[in-house]
Amino acid sequence: MTRASALTTSTETADAVVVGAGHNGLVAANLLADQGWSVTVLEAADAPGGATRTEEITAPGYLNDLGSAFHPMGYVSPVLRGLDLGAHGLEWRHAPAPLAHVLSDDRGVLLSRDVDVTAASLDRFAPGDGDAWRRLADEWQRLRDPLMAAFLGPFPPVRDATRVLRTLGGPDALRLARRMLLPAVRFGQEEFGGEGARVLIAGNALHTDLGVTQTASTAFGWLLSMLAQDVGFPVPAGGSGKIAEALVARLRARGGTVECARPVTRVLVEGGRAVGVQDAGGSVVRARRAVLADVPAPLLLRDLVGVEHLPVRLVDDLARFQWDDAILKIDWALSGPVPWTAPEAREAGTVHLGGDTAGLVDFGADLDAGRMPANPFMLFGQMTLSDPSRSPAGTESVWAYTHLPHSREHTEAELDEQVRRMTAVIERHAPGFGDRVVARRVSRPADLQAQDPSLVGGALMQGTAQIHQMLVFRPTPGLGRPDTAVDGLFLAGATAHPAGAVHGAPGANAARAALARAGRLGRVYAAGIRAGHRLVYGAADERDRVLAGR
Repeated sequence: MTRASALTTSTETADAVVVGAGHNGLVAANLLADQGWSVTVLEAADAPGGATRTEEITAPGYLNDLGSAFHPMGYVSPVLRGLDLGAHGLEWRHAPAPLAHVLSDDRGVLLSRDVDVTAASLDRFAPGDGDAWRRLADEWQRLRDPLMAAFLGPFPPVRDATRVLRTLGGPDALRLARRMLLPAVRFGQEEFGGEGARVLIAGNALHTDLGVTQTASTAFGWLLSMLAQDVGFPVPAGGSGKIAEALVARLRARGGTVECARPVTRVLVEGGRAVGVQDAGGSVVRARRAVLADVPAPLLLRDLVGVEHLPVRLVDDLARFQWDDAILKIDWALSGPVPWTAPEAREAGTVHLGGDTAGLVDFGADLDAGRMPANPFMLFGQMTLSDPSRSPAGTESVWAYTHLPHSREHTEAELDEQVRRMTAVIERHAPGFGDRVVARRVSRPADLQAQDPSLVGGALMQGTAQIHQMLVFRPTPGLGRPDTAVDGLFLAGATAHPAGAVHGAPGANAARAALARAGRLGRVYAAGIRAGHRLVYGAADERDRVLAGR
């Protein structure tokens, strides 16, 4: 599965070449292989997975996820479920509870998969909030399948949006749309009387780069909260890398090839069409049907394709692309469980630390202003609590990460100070934490990018989740589809709709688009895409005229 770059140039051929063996690229490769295509996946790193990798980076016997850790979206994703990865070794594990939020005074609120337990925890903050939460959970049960299909499917989601409309009816569908656009703080004020429920929604919104006062932050805060209530925050047994391992095993069983340590340096374009790729050693893999790239759009189009093959307006749009927040992450190997003061945190796989709603507002304001937050909000993962195989018996493998401004460089002194602040917050809520540290690994934004080049500047979601860069605006104003301005080249990564998280949707959407382009009505499909691109990027240029004559 691993092969160094060729020292001498050669030419290979496949129906499809997939650039990048992140989970989205592997999903795309699997779906194409299911249709009988020969598929070659080329990966720059020495192992597949991208941000779904697991290694011993702290101490022997302690497994640490290098990027993604908890996977509610993947657990319910129609894409991943349809691949039957359980047949290839993927197993899911759960902590006793998915989530707790610890306030500055050490009061904790618990989100349990048992709605009665969640409701009781919320009622301790404000009587009646438990019933309000139950109403949301009941509504979610009716909406989950059509809503997830609409969110994760190709854009525009006409059929699945219609299912949502039928489920709710017109007036309530409008109310749902309004809710999705609300800032998380406003939604909490409208629905709940107490701080407990409000910080659960707001804290989950901060799993993205959306501040809790920003438009549409409720969409993610509500979605993740309801998923946690419904299916929890499950983790793969043995680490997130098991998702990639299962995808690779499935692909290889269907004749696909994954070659690691083979970085692609160029997408080859002839007559306005992507025809293959060239690797760092000069070898070429020709693509008979399509090239799919699990690579951030700015890197793919500007660096691997080249601006000479792109419309001028698209080049300008790429210059305006906005990354999400940078991430600072710490992994620890502990000699025992975290000594939390708040009992709720002792049973939660994920713990939110960072104060009350006002503190979360201040945190977002610091990021918006380009300041290092004085009081960092943290996601804290207790991995052995979720999956006992992550560390030796009686010990704990944990991590924490916080957001930093992506808008500027961070000095070593600033990063060191932020690590100190993070550690102090944990020690305040878990006195004696430092005494249990066996080993520690700090991953700065540059370190995250070094281990996965798609995490540009430590941006986990490959682009902001703010509304101006979602849906039809992702990754640039256009069609909201994986098709690019180069015929036969498809975006298969998280810079395409529907953005980040481990659910495989961008890869699946890219595979569907490639199959449509190569299918019986491929010329009609391509003509429609060209018409859309002319509408977005302006009058036809020479490249469009060449394509029109194919």
